[in-house]
Amino acid sequence: MTVPRLMRIKSELKAMVREFWSLSNRTRRLDDTVLQLEETIQRIDRTVGSLPDGAGLTAQMEQALAPRLNEIAAQSAQAAGYGAMLHHHVLDAMERSLLLSGRMASRSLPRFQRIRNLAEVEFKVFSQWGEDGIIDWLAAHVPVPNTRFVEFGVENFREANCRFLLMNRNWRGLVMDGSEDHMRALRSERLYWMHDLTAVPAFITAENINDLLDGNGFGGPLGILSVDIDGNDYWVWKAVTAVDPAIVICEYNPILGDTRPVVVPYDPSFTRFAAHHSGLYFGASIAALRHLAEQRGYEFLGTNSNGINAFFVRHDLAHSVLPYLEEIKAFPSRHRDSRDAEGCLSYTAGVDRFALIGDMPVVDVATGETLTLRKIGKPYSDAWLAEMT
Repeated sequence: MTVPRLMRIKSELKAMVREFWSLSNRTRRLDDTVLQLEETIQRIDRTVGSLPDGAGLTAQMEQALAPRLNEIAAQSAQAAGYGAMLHHHVLDAMERSLLLSGRMASRSLPRFQRIRNLAEVEFKVFSQWGEDGIIDWLAAHVPVPNTRFVEFGVENFREANCRFLLMNRNWRGLVMDGSEDHMRALRSERLYWMHDLTAVPAFITAENINDLLDGNGFGGPLGILSVDIDGNDYWVWKAVTAVDPAIVICEYNPILGDTRPVVVPYDPSFTRFAAHHSGLYFGASIAALRHLAEQRGYEFLGTNSNGINAFFVRHDLAHSVLPYLEEIKAFPSRHRDSRDAEGCLSYTAGVDRFALIGDMPVVDVATGETLTLRKIGKPYSDAWLAEMT
């Protein structure tokens, strides 16, 4: 039984070595620890090589090896503890650096000056693209009723639209995600007690969204509502009545085009890759979100330059920001995150992405007609097509 134990310890130590080498340029002390672990692995190899084959070890040999095994196990446990501590300090330093850089970028944004479009104020700290800068700019201009936000579809909130808002401006927030593991990981972070944040595991549907908002104390006036669930975004925003947000951020699917208000038919159990292996069939076109915004009483402000998130402000607050925008621009996308039938990235680009899902059904929300994407005819305006290719 001693040999398997030795090999298991060796495997654990080798995993630690790989982790530590990736961080070793940050501290000289870590280099020493890594070298000690490498020497321990070599001693394990020598020990295993000296053991007899076949019947196993005698009781005398087991007894002789026991102290050395205990010493190796104690050393590996000590190294693991040091590695975990160092890993925490490195992550903390990186986050502090990110936050400081974000604050510097925030202070450099033009305040109460005309900008060409929202892309001009983009910067990224914790958001996937440039949403941090756009949100910070909007928060400085729009007279929000309170500094509360709701964001769902956040995974573990490490990469999210409102994390910088929470940390930089100390907003209060409710975040939701369908994964209990993601929410548990978030609740274990220092961020969770340092800020007024509520993390709720929930698979969002049009049927449960209002109960979730009210049940977690976030009904009524709201600063920002951010919707990003890779599927029923349009239908969920349409169903929301429990909150009255000043600003709405909603993901759109640029592959569906900009000429027609089409959306994936509602299915409360919709998941992106189950619907189509490419992962390209989800959500709503930018025209569909603009159509819904008009019905809900919101003004379209534009999108981020990567063609992912659209920004809206309530009509009665639009005067606070529209004078500072030279143009209201929606961007197409150039990202190539499609998958093949085996789930591997296929890097399909441009209009070929549309062709992959051309036979999938969509609903024209202006007419109520259900049709396949291929029957749209011309999904992209000339301007969008020119920027995509």
